[in-house]
Amino acid sequence: MIDFSRRLNGILARPLPGLSRILLLASLVPLLLAFQWPLWHIRMQAPQYPQGLNLYIFPHTVEGDIQEVNTLNHYIGMASIDRAALSELDWIPFALGALFLLALRLTAIGDIRGLVDLTVVTLYFCVFSAGRFVYKLYVYGHDLDPRAPVDVDPFMPPVLGTEQIANFTVTSLPGPTSFLIGLFVAVLLGLTLWHGVRPLLREPKPHPVG
Repeated sequence: MIDFSRRLNGILARPLPGLSRILLLASLVPLLLAFQWPLWHIRMQAPQYPQGLNLYIFPHTVEGDIQEVNTLNHYIGMASIDRAALSELDWIPFALGALFLLALRLTAIGDIRGLVDLTVVTLYFCVFSAGRFVYKLYVYGHDLDPRAPVDVDPFMPPVLGTEQIANFTVTSLPGPTSFLIGLFVAVLLGLTLWHGVRPLLREPKPHPVG
């Protein structure tokens, strides 16, 4: 156990190799582009809306057919979709900026320990954000006003894929920014597995005797 701890600390203390710094620096480009395209796209189609209604969720705002969707929400007692209600969009830009700065620092003066730390923080951000998104959809579909003109049973809007809700076909899919962030995460995971996990799986060299 002591030998494993010594090996682990030795691996974590190694400086990040030059090629890995270049790959990490290149992976910052997707974070810079994260605000250009939506994180998620929700599309609603029905006979009365043959061209469909679209909601585009960006890291900092929501765009699309918001007024039309909120009109429909009013009839079934669902809360209105507006920027003020989506408090998550207040901290996501800050979190992406923090990840960018931490990755930039790692590129300049980082070691394997810093790489592992950044990977863990990034994965936590992604899992927490996804969980909040699922929770928000659940609340929107279940916290319905009983005084609404149209009585519908509580429902769960689709998180990923297509579902039929009343006479609407609702499709929920990740947008380009989700794939950009995924590319950044993939680079971090790949470097962590290569520099952090792979050396641990190697057989330790025996200590010389005498």
